[in-house]
Amino acid sequence: MPDYFTLFSLPQHLHVDLAALEKTFYAQSRKLHPDRFAAKPAAEQQAALAASSQLNDAYRTLRDPILRTEYLLSLQGIQLEEQSRAATDLAKATGTAKKQVAPPDLLEEAFELNMALEEMREAVESQADPDPNVLTDLETARTKFTAMLAETQQQLESLWTQWDTAVDADNDAAKESAKQAMVALLNRRSYIRNLVRDVNTALDL
Repeated sequence: MPDYFTLFSLPQHLHVDLAALEKTFYAQSRKLHPDRFAAKPAAEQQAALAASSQLNDAYRTLRDPILRTEYLLSLQGIQLEEQSRAATDLAKATGTAKKQVAPPDLLEEAFELNMALEEMREAVESQADPDPNVLTDLETARTKFTAMLAETQQQLESLWTQWDTAVDADNDAAKESAKQAMVALLNRRSYIRNLVRDVNTALDL
């Protein structure tokens, strides 16, 4: 099966013309429409259905910037920390949430946030009013980590440019450098995103 970029006749770039991608998607979708295969043998109908399913998966992946980046990295043999099979299997076996390794520079802040989250959960469970200081700390954390999340997006877009330039120049060393930087940044982004999710959940209780 062709990779998703090949399916749309695209180079393995991370900056993608979304309008052109959409146009190609609809053009190919029309060619695979079931009505075109209604009178065909069952084998051809099944093949068209499988091709249409792959086309839909490819389009959903390539139009989403994060999914597109993760997919390209998977083509390079990279499995992100959050997606690792070992971590998934362990979480299922123990019935716990999948753990992520905290970026070293966020260890202290993540620890303090988790303490505040625990206090919030205890207050909710005991039906007591939350400590105003805890609420303030959580609001401050939400603002800070949300800003960090936005910052990772800007950094990621810069790495897309580095990757695309390296691909065009066929520079393996530059591709490797951009690839490793993207892996680290996506793992960091995933960790921060989970912190934002946790604090949003707590404040919405």
